[in-house]
Amino acid sequence: MMLMRTDPFRDFDRLAQQVFGTVARPAVMPLDAWRDGDKFVAEFDLPGVKADSIDLDVEQNVLTVHAERPALDPNREMVSAERPRGMFSRQLFLGETLDTDGIEASYEAGVLRLTIPIAEKAKPRKIEITSSDEKKALNA
Repeated sequence: MMLMRTDPFRDFDRLAQQVFGTVARPAVMPLDAWRDGDKFVAEFDLPGVKADSIDLDVEQNVLTVHAERPALDPNREMVSAERPRGMFSRQLFLGETLDTDGIEASYEAGVLRLTIPIAEKAKPRKIEITSSDEKKALNA
């Protein structure tokens, strides 16, 4: 498996939203992830976040994404303030089959895109089979 989900409280949060009518975890970072040939791609929605506030770390196959959406201007009289502010964080547990040294990241239109190559050792390869008859023919 390339990606393991690490959100054991998601169902509890959904229940809390239904029962209490509140958002239990406002600072979410929605994710889409898929395999594209010999790469693994993950996209995170981070609208309103400046690229220089995004921080990526990889340690022992755990990828951590940190981002910050700035606080609202305290002098502004808000009519509605529903968008989450402050620090966002999300971790992905990457499988051994991914080459974490080759991760590429780009940020455009509020979407952080990570491209992670499949490790060479994990790619299928053809193994040549030799027989003793071929070796005898070559040595003759």
